[in-house]
Amino acid sequence: MSIKTVGPKRCSTHMPLLIKCVLHTDGPILELGTGLYSTPLLHWLASEKQRPLISHDDNEMYYQWARQFQNGYHRIRLVTDWNKLNIKGHWSVALIDQSTESRSDTAIALKDKVDFIVIHDSDSNYPYKYDRIWPHFKYRFNYTKQQPNTTVVSNFDNLEWLNDALL
Repeated sequence: MSIKTVGPKRCSTHMPLLIKCVLHTDGPILELGTGLYSTPLLHWLASEKQRPLISHDDNEMYYQWARQFQNGYHRIRLVTDWNKLNIKGHWSVALIDQSTESRSDTAIALKDKVDFIVIHDSDSNYPYKYDRIWPHFKYRFNYTKQQPNTTVVSNFDNLEWLNDALL
């Protein structure tokens, strides 16, 4: 199995916000779309505090790769249809980085179930239809220091602390 990488410049720009949101919370974490950067990072951050983490992916190759991180706190799930994803309970952080155009539907479905939703590639409306997301959230923080941009949305927290948390 070989996973093609395109380099850290375009792939890991969500890391500063993701780290800050995880460290700012103490509850369960959702990863929607596994990756060479986010999956190991979230795995170690969650394992350190024994926090539940569930990683979902619809790509069989990424799913197989991510299974190496599965343990008592971290579950890996293969998704056949993102629109049928059944997320129960309340979550502290969710990373939306799946490879399909269902990102906007996923964010809207999670709007009242997650404290902080971290959305990678948020400066590219196509094909993700992000403009559909923004009206569903009270608060939004755009991180534009790296391309592609990352956005955090919330209906529970005004996100003002992120202004001071980032360099």
